[in-house]
This record gives sequence, C-alpha cells and structure tokens, in this order.
Amino acid sequence: MEQWNFAGWGSSHILKDLDEPKPSGVTELGVPREQVHKLSEWPSTAICGNDILSSCLYVSALTIKHAGILAPLALLLVAGLLYLYRRIYGEVISALPLNGGTYTVLINTTTKTTAAAAACLTILSYLATAVISAGEAMHYLHALIEWLPVIPATLALLGFFAFLNLIGISESSKVALGIFITHITSLVLLVLASLIFVIADPSILFANFSTGNFSGHGFFTALFIGFSTAMLGVSGFESSANFVEEQQRGVFPKTLKNMWLGVLIFNPAICFLALAVLPIDQAMQNPTSLLATLGFQSGGHWLKTLIGIDAVLVLSGAVLTSYVGVIGLCRRMALDRCLPQIFLRENQWKKTNHWIILGFFALCSVILLYTNGQVDKLAGVYTLSFLLVMALFALGNMFMKIHRHRLPRDEKASWLMTLVAFVAVVIAIVGNLSPENLETFFIFYLLIGAGVFLMFKRVPLLQVTLFALENAADFSPLIKAKVERNLKRWIKKIGKAPVVYFTKGDNLQVLNQAALYVLNNEQTRRLIVVHVFETEADIPKTLAPQLYTIDHLYPELKIDFIGVKGKFSPQLIEAISNRLRVPKNYMFIGTPGDRFPHEIETLGGVRLIIG
Repeated sequence: MEQWNFAGWGSSHILKDLDEPKPSGVTELGVPREQVHKLSEWPSTAICGNDILSSCLYVSALTIKHAGILAPLALLLVAGLLYLYRRIYGEVISALPLNGGTYTVLINTTTKTTAAAAACLTILSYLATAVISAGEAMHYLHALIEWLPVIPATLALLGFFAFLNLIGISESSKVALGIFITHITSLVLLVLASLIFVIADPSILFANFSTGNFSGHGFFTALFIGFSTAMLGVSGFESSANFVEEQQRGVFPKTLKNMWLGVLIFNPAICFLALAVLPIDQAMQNPTSLLATLGFQSGGHWLKTLIGIDAVLVLSGAVLTSYVGVIGLCRRMALDRCLPQIFLRENQWKKTNHWIILGFFALCSVILLYTNGQVDKLAGVYTLSFLLVMALFALGNMFMKIHRHRLPRDEKASWLMTLVAFVAVVIAIVGNLSPENLETFFIFYLLIGAGVFLMFKRVPLLQVTLFALENAADFSPLIKAKVERNLKRWIKKIGKAPVVYFTKGDNLQVLNQAALYVLNNEQTRRLIVVHVFETEADIPKTLAPQLYTIDHLYPELKIDFIGVKGKFSPQLIEAISNRLRVPKNYMFIGTPGDRFPHEIETLGGVRLIIG
C-alpha cells in the first residue's frame, strides 16, 4: 500500500467526563423540535393532499386520451393499487418514522449508492412536479385570461416561488389547509353540477359509451396503457413520508387513508362525468383544461371561473411543495456527502440555502424550455421517475423485512401484498416506456446524477487521476510532483472526516461488518467505535483486541475505540456528537429490537447499518 494511502493505526481510550446536554434535536431545516408545532390530521393531509389531488386537474384528460371509455376503470385499478401501498408505507414509516421517504428507507436497509440513486429520482420527480404544476396552473389561467402567454408565465411562476423560498417563506399548514378546503369544495361542486347535467340529459353518456372507443386500441391494450397513464394520478402519495417527523403521533396513517379516499372518489368520478358531459373527441382535445371545460358545460361561466381559480391555487401550492421538498432532500444529501457542501451554504440575508433554490429553478427552466411545456412529455418523465421511486420504496420494504426484521413496527404488509404492488408498478413503468419518454428522462436523470456521482465517487476518481498522472511519461516533473501532492492532500482531507459506530458487545463478525460497511459506503478512512458503559467492569475485555485485529486487517481504515461512561440515550448521542464533532447522521448502530428503550426518531438521524 502507498504510504499516503495508509490511514494509520487506531487508538483506544476511555471517556468519563462527558456532560450530557439537554436534547436539542433539530429538524432537517434547522428548527429546534420543541419550537415546531406538530401537525394534526387535517393540516398534514392538506399539505400532501394538495399535491396528490392536484393531479385531478390533468390525469382524467390524459387517461381518456390513451384509454378512451376505459379511463374510469383504469383510474379505479390505480386506486386499488394505492390501497396496497397504504400498508407498505404504513409498515416502513411505523418502523422508521423519519423524514426522507424512499431515500431514508434505502439508506437504512441497503447501500448508500442505492439510496443516492433513489434520491436522484426523487429530485427528478420534484422537478417534473414543479414544471407540470406551474404549466397547468398557467394553462388554466390562460383559459380565464386569453392574452396570457403560457410559457413565459410558467417561468415567471417558477421564479416567483424561487424568490419566496429565497426570502424564507415556506409552506404554511394554515394556507395549505385553506387551499385544500377550496379545492375539495370546487371538486364537489363540479361533480354535483355534472351529475345534474347528466341526469337531465344522458344522451352524451350513452353516445360515448356505445361507440366502444378505446382510443384506437384493443380492450386489454387500452386498459394497460390507461392504467399506466393513470398512475400519474397518485403522484404525491409519498409526500406525507417526507415530513412525518413534523406530524403528531398517529397522524401519518390517517393522511394515507385520506389521500387514498380522495383518489378513489374524485379521479374515477370526474373522469366518468367528463365522458358523460362532453363528447369523447372534445374530452381528448382538452388535456390542459378539461375540468374548466367540464365546468363550463355543466354549470356555466361561474363554475368554469371557479375551477380555473382553484386550479391556479392548488397547482401553485404543488409548486411550493416541490421547492420545500427538494430543499430538505438536498440538504440531507449534502449532509450525507452525496452532494457538494456548497448546497449547505446559507445567505446572510435570510439564512436560506440559495444554491439549492437557484439550482432547482434553473433545472425547472431548462426542462420547461426543452419540452416546450408539452404535458405529455412532462407527464412521461414525471410518471417514470415517480413510479421508479414507488418501486424502490416497495423494494425497501422487502429489504427491511429481510435485513431489519428486528425493528418493531405497528403495521405489517404481507409479502404477497408487497410483491403484487411491486409487480403492478413495474407493469405501469413498462406501459410508460417510449423512446421519447426515455430520452427526456435519461437526459435529466443523468444531469442530476452526474453531480451526485462525482461527489459520491470523488475519492476513486481522484485515485484514478493520480494513477494516470504517475504513469504519464510526457509531463513536466515539477508540475507533476506538485499536482500529485495536491491530489494526495485532497484525498487525505476527505478521509479525515470520521464516522461513529456504537457497539453493544465484542462480536468479531459484527464489528467486521461495521468496518466493511464504512469501507463500501463512506469515503472516510477513520472509524470510531464507541461502547457505552456504566461501570468499567461492563466493558468486554476482548473488545479492544478485536478492534486491534480488524484495524490491522484494513490498513486503509483507521479504527479508534472509545469507551464512554454513561447510559445510552438521545442525550448521550448529542453529547458524543458535540465532543467528537461528528454529525448524528454519521453515527451508526445495529438494528434495535423490541426491548430497545428509545424510539428511532429521537436519536437524531442515527443510521441503521447491521441487521
């Protein structure tokens, strides 16, 4: 081994003078938890409900376009799949009630690389959400103000919310609840007006359904394509898992139930009524303003205006949700060293993460201009990214059943339920595959993933660069030596940031697994193994020798041992984090069992790495 790549031998010592501070647990946005008002059922439902139910405004038109009169049935099948996912999400979040959704479950059950890949999909999903929602909002506003240019107005709306986030205005649960109530009221009025219209004149209903119009496909092909397209109607279902720590105990499963009921009731009903009020050709030709057209036909100008105003509000709310969601996710990824540390910088004015906000706005603008605001292209990208996130969440559930089976949980999804849900999502992914969708999807996924890849693999890339430089013959010796020194210094600097693993005992296999996890998933070259004891007699006598052995097995990893006097608790974790200057998301433990006296969410983001 090269001398510069040798991490050094570890040390061993006891720490007895650790003062345990009062727990200061902060949220991902840096707000002390004691200052955070925990959200009750309806404000929580409103935040995620605005996201998922905003899809009512465009999913019916898209599904009718691809499935014809089978569109309502396709939307019912999607609602059935969502019922299965209620249990899947319920099991995972009851075991790991931490913010972050798919990223969190995967980083606690699989590898950091897998979690980072899923996070890139989530970012792409947020991008498509923001662009689609902003575009649709301006299309609905264009129906009210005909002279409004849609693309410039969409850019302006995206920029407006970027500005709001730059000055520190984030989503308010009260505002979200107001938008949610307005949206539900508008949808109920639209359904009632359409029902009255159909009862008074059912001729269009009979005419449409007697044609057997499956949008140019056979029955099963139309149902397959319609189901795949209709999956856009559940986008946003994962939103509640991204802020579960801000919800009151027991609220999360209620938000899942409420979102499911909204999707079950409104999406198929509105789609059916659109086919009962409008000729099917007209319904297919209005992908961006179908509900406004339906409102005008069934209730007149006042209902069209109400639907238009409601659409602008709820879709704008979905844009704001995207900004807030991506800020939290990118901060978490930067803290986990999956994104450059520049994203953690805050401006002196409002203490907001301006590089995340401006970067997100720039990517939104590029994807809008690249697709020219075409809903079909954007919907394809969005649906693929969202469905892949859902599929990975189901896989995370499976991995948790296998690797983290000891974790206590309040709810369980059966293996059959999880497998059926996973296969159904894979079918939907296949149904959304097309050369056009794949081209746009991969362009933007690779654009996002490139930054994560360079950050996540920077040490191997630097080592490859160093190897190539050392073997370069035609190169100035002076410049070559200087560059080599800088590269080695850079690699050493990256490797100095330590991680902590809390061990209960001296099991050699478990300790070796912890060392291998760090080597395979982190870029640090320093592991601190901590054992908490109440009396020195409790320290396993072979623990330090075992770590000495592992330390010499892996010379590229320096393993230090610290015995800490005290009682394992969130307060002690906080104290150790402060003393060692190691963030709590870089502290690892084995999977706790039923007798573990503390709740996972109180540990401040400590990661589970061993089953």
